[in-house]
Amino acid sequence: MTSSPATLLKADIQSLKLIHTGKVRDMYEIDADHILIVTTDRLSAFDVVLPTPVPGKGEILNQVSDFWFKKMAHIIPSQTSSMTLEQALPNAEERARVASRALVVKRLKPLPIEAIVRGYLIGSGWKEYQASGAVCGIPLPQGLRLADKLPEPIFTPSTKADVGAHDENIDFDRMCVLIGDELATQVRDVSLRLYKEAAEYALSRGIIIADTKFEFGLDADGKLVQIDESLTPDSSRFWDVDSYAPETSPPSFDKQIIRDWLETLDWDKTAPGPEIPADIMQKTADKYREALTRLTAQ
Repeated sequence: MTSSPATLLKADIQSLKLIHTGKVRDMYEIDADHILIVTTDRLSAFDVVLPTPVPGKGEILNQVSDFWFKKMAHIIPSQTSSMTLEQALPNAEERARVASRALVVKRLKPLPIEAIVRGYLIGSGWKEYQASGAVCGIPLPQGLRLADKLPEPIFTPSTKADVGAHDENIDFDRMCVLIGDELATQVRDVSLRLYKEAAEYALSRGIIIADTKFEFGLDADGKLVQIDESLTPDSSRFWDVDSYAPETSPPSFDKQIIRDWLETLDWDKTAPGPEIPADIMQKTADKYREALTRLTAQ
C-alpha cells in the first residue's frame, strides 16, 4: 500500500467537490456514480472532534474495514468500487497525501439508521438494563452483570446524528416506521449474521467483539450494501480475551486511553477539545495497530 504522511487531520482536496465532512471521514464527489472517502486521523471523544490527530489511524481503519468487507462478501456486498484511485484523483500531489487513507466507493443511498449489535452488556446498554431490565425494548434475563456475555446477540438500532449531536437509541418498531418492515428485517438479520461470524473469527485471534455498529445503503436497484466502515476499533468495542472479566469494564482497543485522560481534566466536553499529549496519542495509535495486526495476522 502506498504511504501518505504520518498524520492527516484534513483531506483538503481541491480538485474534487467536498460533499460532507464527518467526525473522521471527508467525502468528495468523483462523478455521478462514485465518491472518494478519505479516512483521516481525526479522533472524536464525547462527540467532540479533537484537535490532535492519531498517527496512522486512518490507514489502520481502512485496512481493517477492507479486511472485513472482503471476508464478509458472502453475506453482503460492500461499497467498494473497481475504480482506481489514479482514475478518481488524477492530481498526483493530492493523491500522494491521501493514498493510504482513501477509498473509492459507489454512490449509494444511505439508510437513516445505525445498525448496532450487542453481544455483551456494556456502555449505554448496561445503563438501560440497570434502569429497566431491557435494552432498546428487548427484555433480558435478571441478574446479569456489567460486561456479561448475553445469551444471544441483540440488535439495537439507533438514529444517525450529525457531528456534535448524540445518536438516539430506538426500538425495532421505530426502525420499521423509518425504513419499512421488509428492509428493517433484512438489516437486522444481516447485522446479526455479520456480528456472529465476525465475533467467532475474532475470538480465534484473541479478541472479543463486545458490540459493533454497521451502516448500510441502497444501490440504484434497491439492493442492500454495507457502507462506511466495518468492524473497526472505531465502530466496535474490542476486548482482549486474556484480560476480560465480568463485573469490570474491560480495556478496549480504541480511544479509551484518551477518554480516560480527558476525564481527569476540567473540561466541559464541548468544542473546542483540548490538545492531547503526544505520548497519549501514540499509545492510542499502538492499540489501533494491535487490533489490525491481530485480526489480519499482518
